[in-house]
Formats: sequence, C-alpha cells, structure tokens
Amino acid sequence: MIDTNTPSPLGRRTFLKGAGVSLALPFLDSLGRSAAAGPAKPPVRLGFMYMPHGVIMDQFWPESPESFLASPPPALESLRPVLDQCLMVKGVSGVPISPFNGAPHALELSTWLTARLPDAETRSEINIAISADQIMANYVGAHTLLPSLELATMPQTWKENQEGLHEAYYSHCSYRSPTQPVPAEIDPRNVLNRLFGKRGEAGRVTKANPLDRQMLDRVLGGAKDLRRNLARTDQEKLDEYLDSVRSVERRIAAIEFRQQEAALEKAGAGTKKRHSSDSPPIEIRIPEGDKRSEYMQVMCDLNVLAFQTDTTRVSTYIGSTPNGVSYPELGFSDTHHSTTHHNNGEEKVSKVAAITKFNIDQFAYMVRKMASLREGEGTLLDNCVMMWGSGLEDGNRHTRENLPFIIAGKGGGSLRTGRFLPSVDANQGDLLTTLLSCVGIPLDRPIGIATKQIAEMKA
Repeated sequence: MIDTNTPSPLGRRTFLKGAGVSLALPFLDSLGRSAAAGPAKPPVRLGFMYMPHGVIMDQFWPESPESFLASPPPALESLRPVLDQCLMVKGVSGVPISPFNGAPHALELSTWLTARLPDAETRSEINIAISADQIMANYVGAHTLLPSLELATMPQTWKENQEGLHEAYYSHCSYRSPTQPVPAEIDPRNVLNRLFGKRGEAGRVTKANPLDRQMLDRVLGGAKDLRRNLARTDQEKLDEYLDSVRSVERRIAAIEFRQQEAALEKAGAGTKKRHSSDSPPIEIRIPEGDKRSEYMQVMCDLNVLAFQTDTTRVSTYIGSTPNGVSYPELGFSDTHHSTTHHNNGEEKVSKVAAITKFNIDQFAYMVRKMASLREGEGTLLDNCVMMWGSGLEDGNRHTRENLPFIIAGKGGGSLRTGRFLPSVDANQGDLLTTLLSCVGIPLDRPIGIATKQIAEMKA
C-alpha cells in the first residue's frame, strides 16, 4: 500500500510499505506536482568523502585551468567522464596546528569538517566544534528519515595520544556538538537496514535478510500499484531505483558469503564438507570486502541510495583513517602511512600516487553513478555537492598550505563546475562556509577559522 504524511495529491515523502518495512522512494516528478503547480524542485544534498595523508601534488593538481578538462592529471583520470561537473580549488589552507605541532595525524581528520583546533586546556577530552555536516543536519534533518548518514571503512578505535589529544580525534570527522563525536557505521548490512527502516517492537532497527524475497516482493507489490499514478518517465525512474536496491542487496550478500566461506575453509568446515551436525557458520560482519574497492563501492552505493530516496540529505564517508591501512589490491603490502614518508624516493612516491588514485577512483565511481541517475530536470549529481579531500597536503612533510579537494555536483545550480581555480587564497573554514551557503544553509557565523565565502566558486 501507499503511505504518505501529506495530503493528496501524492506527497514527496511517500513510502512503499509492507511486512513492517518502509522503503523511501526516489524523487519523482509525479509526487511533487499539484494541479496548480509544476514539478517540485529536488532537494540539494551535501556529501563528504575522506582520505588521510595528502597526495603527490604534481600528480593531483591540473597543470593549468585550460588543461583541466582536456588533459587531467593521472590521479583524476577516472573522473574524466564527469569533469565538466567537477570543480577543483587550489589555495585552501588547513587549520594551523600550533600548539599541537606534534599531532598532525590526530588533527588532519578532526579539523577537516570543523575547521577548528581542539581546546588546548582539555586536550584529553573531546572538545572541538560542531562539524559542517552536522550544522546542515540541524537545518534539514527534520525533513528526512535520517538527519545524517555517517559511514566508515574501518573501526573508529585507534588508540594513540599525540600531544595528549583524545584518541577519538584520529578517526572522527563528524561532531554533533563540541563534545559529541558522531560514530560512523562500517557494516553495509546495518546501513541497509537503516535505509529500509525495518523496525522491531520497541521501534529499534532490526536485522533483516537482505535477500528476503517475500519481504521484498510485498514491498515491490506496492510499487506496482504506485506505477499507475506515475508518468512514464517516473515509472522508468522507479524501476531503475528498485533495481539498484536489489543490486546493493546482492552485492552485500555476495561479500558476506565469500567471507563466510573463507572462514569455514580455514576451520576445515567448508560448505562442501558440512554435515547436519556441524555448528552453524559464525556470524560475519563486513568491515571490509574481499577487495577494498568492492567494499568501498558498496558503501558508495548506499550513499547514493540514501540521497536518491531523500532518506538523508547529508553524509560523510571516511574512506580510511591515519592508522596503518594497507592496499594489497594494488600489489604491495606497505601501509599508507609508511609510504607517505617517502623522502622523494621514486618507489614510495609511486605507491602513494597509486593509493591516491585508488581512493579517487572510488569517489569517481560514486559521482558517475549519481550523474547517471535522472532526477527532476537533470541528474542526481546536479542536485548534490560531493566533496572528496584530505586533511593534509603532503604526508611526507605534514604540510597544510594547499589541501587537496575535489568538488563534484552543481548544488542545484549554485556552483559553476568544469573549472580549476589555481589560486583562491582561502582557508578550510572559508571552503566549508561556502559549501553550506551553496546548499542553502543560513549561517549566523562563519565555520571555524573562516573569514569569508569563496565567491569564485559560485555560479
């Protein structure tokens, strides 16, 4: 059946319901139209994706504004199909870290969305600032099922105390208040359950088999009834959306099955040898897929799904944190951190460049998918601002003068993309303040160390 919290005609926040499951729909023109008005304008979303340790600058920054679209640097090759929908900004400096000069890694992530240093008098406690994503969530969160969505590739449990700073600063970028870090979800199944909204008796999200065909068939049965009220273009959009739901489910199940098989084989109890008396397979969580790219792409798909359904309008995804992650998929086992201290050695420099390209490739996977999804009069990406970046410029020297950022999406027409701005003379707070302005968030004060908005970025 159809459930909506607004009077007829069909309201924007419409859900398919069945068997205790509610499934938010993508933005459909037919659901935002009344007899007297044209199609409703899609909402604007804001997303952040993070990589630690900086980049190899001469392989990241374009040679010139003129070469940006025609001859992008190697790190950006996977973004080539959507570069006309991207904006690169050089000259954005990070937060100066004095008096915490010995804590570059504790501060690269914690200052990324706050643009502010922790309080020096209470450094062993969390005391920094509300982050840009949560500022937006405070304004738009009441309009969506989830005020914000926080994702991560690895557990936020790193224990180190550079300059006596609280360990949470190493692995958190979202802060609901100066003293409240927002934990990120690393299990795709849990994220999927949150998006589906399946709840138990106490109203808590409960586990659901993502391949529960009976449950999905009941939900999809409601889609058949809904189709009769939609224009043909929206019917196609609904089909495309529901297909993406099944695709994400299948991919999560495939990762989990392969990990389960590997665990059973290691224990000498592979499924081909199992007997009815054997213990059931151990519970497998999914902190990483068989391949890091596969795991990250599932999380990116979930981000796309959350935005497409207007389940949330703000997200963060911590692709990795500064605590020794490695990339065997790239053919070497060196940790990211160790390779960044390359002292300009050719082999390590090439490895850092490969890691950077790998992470940008996952971001490109996500924004290309957004660009392929129709929404309103354009695409989902047209109505998003997606920022990829790092909290250091150069991991070898821990510099912060030109933080690497890539911005994708037009923010509903607020950003002028397809450009490289080589010298903007701004800081991290200026950038965040500008992005919040572009997605329509009113601010009574600048963010962190901000002093202005970056007018050159705007349309």
